[in-house]
Amino acid sequence: MSELKFPTAKPSEQTATSVSKPASMDEQEWKIRIELAACYRLVAHYGWDDLIFTHLSARVPGAEHHFLINPYGMMFSEITASSLVKIDEESNIIDDSDYGVNPAGFTIHSAIHMARPEAGAVMHLHTRAGMAVSAQASGLLPLTQTAMLVRPRITYHEYEGVAVDLAERERLVTDLGEQDLMILRNHGTLAVGSTIPEAFILMYFLENACDAQIAAQSAGDLHLPSDKALETTREQGQSLEMAGHMAWPALLRMLDRQDDSYKS
Repeated sequence: MSELKFPTAKPSEQTATSVSKPASMDEQEWKIRIELAACYRLVAHYGWDDLIFTHLSARVPGAEHHFLINPYGMMFSEITASSLVKIDEESNIIDDSDYGVNPAGFTIHSAIHMARPEAGAVMHLHTRAGMAVSAQASGLLPLTQTAMLVRPRITYHEYEGVAVDLAERERLVTDLGEQDLMILRNHGTLAVGSTIPEAFILMYFLENACDAQIAAQSAGDLHLPSDKALETTREQGQSLEMAGHMAWPALLRMLDRQDDSYKS
C-alpha cells in the first residue's frame, strides 16, 4: 500500500511575509518569527492555549543554536513576530525583551533543540482532551482514522513534576527518540517538526485524535479496526507532516482575514 502523497513545495514558497522586517534582522529569522507568531495565533484560534502556560518554539538558522519562544506573560492571541524572545541553550536572552521565558518551557524545548538539530519547531500543549488521554493507561487508542495515522509516531514520557529540573532533559530526549509526537503522561502533548507547518499539522492531527477518543468513550461501546486496517493506515501516514505545507497557506489566509497583527 503506497503512502499518502502531498505537495512537496518548501514553506518559503508558500508563506506570505509581506510586512517589512526590522532593518537589523536577518531575513530568515524574520520569516521564522512570522510563522511562529502565526502558529501561536492558530493555537489560540483552535482553543488549545492554556492562558500563558504552554509554549511553542522554533530554531533560528545559524551556528549559534538560538531558538525563539513566547514571552512569558503574553496570551497567545497577542503574540507577534517582534515580541518573540530569542534565547540560547543556556536560557540567556539574546535580544532585549520586557519578558522572561517559562522555565518549564526552556527545559522541554532546549532538550529537544539540543538533541535534534533537524527539529525546526517544537509544540507543547495542555489541552483538555490531550491531558485526558495522557492520563489513560492505554494512551491513544486506534479509534479513528486520525488516531491511526498518528499513533505509530507517538512515544510516551512519564510525569516527573513541573518540568523545571534540567536533569529531566536527558530522559525527555531518550523517551522521544527519533519520533515526532509524544504524550507526556498526566501532562499534555508534544509535536516536533523540521518546519513550523510540519509541527503544526502533526499536533492538529494528534489533538483531534485525542478529542475524538474522549467523545467516543463517553458515547457507548467502542469498535476497533482490524489489524490489516491499522497496518494500511500506518503506511499511508508516513508522509503526514507534508500535509502541513499544503494547509499552511490557507491557515495564514484565515489569520490575515481575522487579524494580521501577528506579522508585526
